[in-house]
Amino acid sequence: MKSDPFTVQQIFQDRRQYRVPFYQRAYVWTKANQWSRLWEDIRDKADAMLQGDDPVAHFMGAVVLEQQQKPGLLGVERLHIIDGQQRLTTLQYVMTALQHILRQLEQPALLPLVDGCLVNGNPDTMEEKEVERFKLWPTFRDRDQFVSGMTATTMEDFRVRFPDSFTQAKRLKMIGVKHPPTLEAIIYFRDAMLEWAGDTRDFDLPSRVMALAKAVLTKLKIVCILLDKEDDAQVIFETLNGHGAELHATDLIRNFIFMRAGSDAADLYKNVWSQFETDLWSEKQSRGRLNRPRLEWFVQSAVQAETGEEIDIGRLYAGYRRFVDADVALHGAAPQLALLNRYGEHYKALVTGKGSKPIAAFGRRISPWDASTVHPVSLRVAASDLSAAAQNDIFGCIESYLVRRAICGLSRKNYNKVFAQHLKKLMEADLDPKAFRAALAEPMGEASRWPRDEEFRHHWLESAIYPGRLDAAKLRALFHQLETAMRSEKSEEPVPLAMDALDIDHMLPQSWYTHWPLADGTKVSFQESQTAAPFQFSILSKDERTTAILARQQHIARMGNLTLAQYGVNRSLQNHGFVEKQRAFFDHSHLQLNRAFTKGTAWDEAAIQARGEMLFGFARSIWVSPAAV
Repeated sequence: MKSDPFTVQQIFQDRRQYRVPFYQRAYVWTKANQWSRLWEDIRDKADAMLQGDDPVAHFMGAVVLEQQQKPGLLGVERLHIIDGQQRLTTLQYVMTALQHILRQLEQPALLPLVDGCLVNGNPDTMEEKEVERFKLWPTFRDRDQFVSGMTATTMEDFRVRFPDSFTQAKRLKMIGVKHPPTLEAIIYFRDAMLEWAGDTRDFDLPSRVMALAKAVLTKLKIVCILLDKEDDAQVIFETLNGHGAELHATDLIRNFIFMRAGSDAADLYKNVWSQFETDLWSEKQSRGRLNRPRLEWFVQSAVQAETGEEIDIGRLYAGYRRFVDADVALHGAAPQLALLNRYGEHYKALVTGKGSKPIAAFGRRISPWDASTVHPVSLRVAASDLSAAAQNDIFGCIESYLVRRAICGLSRKNYNKVFAQHLKKLMEADLDPKAFRAALAEPMGEASRWPRDEEFRHHWLESAIYPGRLDAAKLRALFHQLETAMRSEKSEEPVPLAMDALDIDHMLPQSWYTHWPLADGTKVSFQESQTAAPFQFSILSKDERTTAILARQQHIARMGNLTLAQYGVNRSLQNHGFVEKQRAFFDHSHLQLNRAFTKGTAWDEAAIQARGEMLFGFARSIWVSPAAV
């Protein structure tokens, strides 16, 4: 390993190209975080030189470079940027801005020096003239905008090439637009340089331009670390970046893969890995206190689906390396990417719920049920050779397990261990729906049991569901499936539309005192209901009125009393009596869920119990019993 300090001119004056490898991240430096401070350093050096001083060069840090073997006589010297692409790319933008103002201010004497740091000469001896002409060649994500920006010679060129970034008055838009970084950086440095050079009160324009050029070319220094053949670029990359706050585990994983890609790197990146660079995969997803890009959660799930072993998300990169190193068949980039691509399609369907595959339908149904712990086993099933029917059977078991335990108020605490165990069982035996159902139904204690019909029915009918066991999203999802099951083939709309916009309604309202008398016809005040409340925990005998008040309160949050209603209907009739609410449901609701309200002549505890029983009949068939054959 060799390390030496170089000025900007020394770094870029030779006929060579600095390439950003495929595994590197996109350009991310900004005005607020880096550009403005760099400009201040350049300006300070230029000011000092105008005063006749010879300031100490500003140190910009280090870059790590890896020499690439030149296959033949043609072509320029190539070096891969292992670390430091942000610095070198920014310096190219700075010099392009300097090139622009030299032309605009008609100071051509210095142009050859600047041009020589931006463009390689003698194109006739290049293999790829359109690529090798540039001193720096970015990764795929930045390439198009980089070429457009670096080859623009006037402001009009910028306006033509980046039309969305300019107003009709030909000014750069300031609000509501995210400009391509190449354009924004060049324009920022250009404008700052023009403003500084134009201040000719104490020094003439040629003097100011000369000082500016010298500050850029000779007073910015970078230590270039050139790796020897025996140096491991992978280790260097990890050492320099392993503790960076913005570096994600998947950045290191991408690096790990493409260090092994060889000559196929470009095709593999474009045709396989590039799909993982979209917003879907970079979007942050929270699980408990952890907030990570979706791509990290996917890689964790994919590795677990393949190995059956739990992977700590905090040590994802190390876990991924162990997984690959343990399997000779995965040592190359192509098989690793093939595996990730195969699981990626299923994971995308699972988390978006889009598509016709069984895992997509499963994803739509379980999205409200805090079910990320079932992702690995779900991927294993989806990637198997099982038929769609068999996959649906297994997914139905998983969904029933989650829903029944939620209704019964059982803990989700150990789901990761439960489904990790069942994933291993799937891997150890033939993948079979009956075997999976039997394994999931096997009693393993309170923390993992799958409730049978008796327990499920008891809590369905008698527990406080909302508010209580389920949140609004889960209850809407549950009602959507009930409504679908209740519709016949003769229904105008056999599958209901999404119900996310509907309100959850208690037919017997939570504030029932004014319009809902007890069975004996007497009304109850709020204060009287509060007085009765503590007696629900008492073992002492209660009078009939207290018993009736408590029974009324307990039935409000039960499943039989819950439904969905259009926002306006619910809000206008929240606490009204049965007759008014029944008329509103009759006039406005087409849901099968609400048929019981429109047919009856009264709504009381017995009616709530009866509707709960009716709904349970459908629930038992939707969320199958562990004892089902």
